[in-house]
Amino acid sequence: MSNALIENKLALLPNSPGCYLHKNQQGTIIYVGKAKNLRNRVRSYFRGSHDTKTEALISEIADFEFIVTESNIEALLLEINLIKENKPKYNIMLKDDKSYPFIKITNDYYPRLITTRQVKKDGALYFGPYPDVGAANEIKKLLDRIFPFKKCSNPANKVCFYYHLHQCDAHTVTGYDHQHFMDMAEEVSNFLKGQDDKILDELKVKMETAAQGLEFERAAEYRDLLQAIATLRTKQRVMAKDLQNRDVFGYAVHQGWMCVQVFFVRQGKLIERDVSLFPYYNDAEDDFLTYLGQFYQEANHLVPNEILLPPDVDLESAQALVATKIRQPQRGEKKQLVNLANKNAQVSLQQKFDLLEKNFEKTQGAVENLGTVLGIPTPYRIEAFDNSNIMGTSPVSAMVVFVNGVASKKEYRKYKIKTVVGPDDYASMREVLRRRYSRVIRENLPKPDLIIMDGGQGQVSVAKEVVHGELGLSIPIAGLKKNDRHQTQELLFGDPLEVVELGRQSQEFFLLHRIQDEVHRFAISFHRQVRSKNSFSSKLDGIEGLGPKRKQALLKQFKSIPKIQAASLAELQALGIPQAVAQRVKDKLLEQDEGQEETSKKPSNKQKE
Repeated sequence: MSNALIENKLALLPNSPGCYLHKNQQGTIIYVGKAKNLRNRVRSYFRGSHDTKTEALISEIADFEFIVTESNIEALLLEINLIKENKPKYNIMLKDDKSYPFIKITNDYYPRLITTRQVKKDGALYFGPYPDVGAANEIKKLLDRIFPFKKCSNPANKVCFYYHLHQCDAHTVTGYDHQHFMDMAEEVSNFLKGQDDKILDELKVKMETAAQGLEFERAAEYRDLLQAIATLRTKQRVMAKDLQNRDVFGYAVHQGWMCVQVFFVRQGKLIERDVSLFPYYNDAEDDFLTYLGQFYQEANHLVPNEILLPPDVDLESAQALVATKIRQPQRGEKKQLVNLANKNAQVSLQQKFDLLEKNFEKTQGAVENLGTVLGIPTPYRIEAFDNSNIMGTSPVSAMVVFVNGVASKKEYRKYKIKTVVGPDDYASMREVLRRRYSRVIRENLPKPDLIIMDGGQGQVSVAKEVVHGELGLSIPIAGLKKNDRHQTQELLFGDPLEVVELGRQSQEFFLLHRIQDEVHRFAISFHRQVRSKNSFSSKLDGIEGLGPKRKQALLKQFKSIPKIQAASLAELQALGIPQAVAQRVKDKLLEQDEGQEETSKKPSNKQKE
């Protein structure tokens, strides 16, 4: 993906919680992250400075996707599932272990609350997994402040520091029996499942009692606990309690296009999604049903235990298409999953049209603005020219074509200069323009709406002499001048030529900059190619029996003169070159090499003096 397209996608990110997936050039997911605000978080990767490990990640990002969620914790759990399913390179590198942490209530007489990465069949209670040890520890700290489990290794008759903080029921000292701790374990279980109303009520009573007793610090502690609990109260829609495999469909339509999002829920966890964008031509509901049937019949997707669909889809038709349980939930967790799929479909579809609008501004919109600025009809077809040579050697010229602001590479043309001797840029351009537009007239080819010359007044004047004067074509001609750093500086146009004022941040200026860079690149590439072939051929010229085809075979196989010189006769003969011709090639290159050595041994003019 180009940097420009990434910039466009960054501008369209929503201010919603969710997960983002960074991809490399091959489309492989290399990092999965979560964000409270997708727009701010993803943009931060491409703004400002970063540490070494983040720079390494950013250097590989070629594209990104995102999934919108309803809450931050939902994004947290979705991140876990996506990391487990895709095993992204940088998530694995940045983890402090290969497994995910759990919160555990041990199966001891006086149970303890700990974090662990190993789940065993030891009768203990396990809660999780959590995306990293930091998240697990934050939740454990909250639980430690609410539930006074044992936190030390002291004997049962000795209290610890946490006892004095009212965060440890110190066994025999407090007189609590084993059932007391089992009841607390059940409360923790209920709390982590979202059944926390009882605990909240108790904390509110304690906060009010402490405040009435003028224990403001204690009251503030209970207030902080209530706020911390509030961050965990959101019900999780990305993890279903029944652990079933199901596909959740949502779709959105806009301006003749449909986006279908499919969430794949496996073992109760949302692990992946499929996004399809396509034009639809019938009723939206009918075309969605067509897509649904093709999804399982032609794409060979696994049919799950259950499929969830939006309420506006005809259920009877859907049941005829797929042989599994199909539901249209009206409330609860499953309804929220369908809503989430619909929301993501709407976001993806809007992003498509926003990107199209931005692309229009950069291409056809820029072309229309350029025509307005120059006072000419919209230049839908632009042809640009540039010359390339080194001290007059291997002179070439090149033409590039832009249609509606987009490069039309199949229409590019290369020209070897045939009639000009020495470094004469103006004469070379006369020859090329004469050849190009004589052919346009002769073969009735499409005429450009604007000709752009890479250069200033001299190049534009030459172009006008040939195109307007000799050939009688009334095509507008402009020139692009560069500054000392070889960057597009100004546009010349009119009669007499004048500098046309263009905003440096305008799309029309960026379009001209792209055109000038492209024609220069194309001309330089062609010149290097010709110069390389000329240099190669000159050293093999005049060898009896070595024609163009055999020269080409040598060039293709050995790439350079030194490698041909180092090759054995047998290697040369393997290319179909007779032994006598191969020997002449070796002798000729040896003579040239010895001649260069003799030349290098001669004293310089300065030494002669």
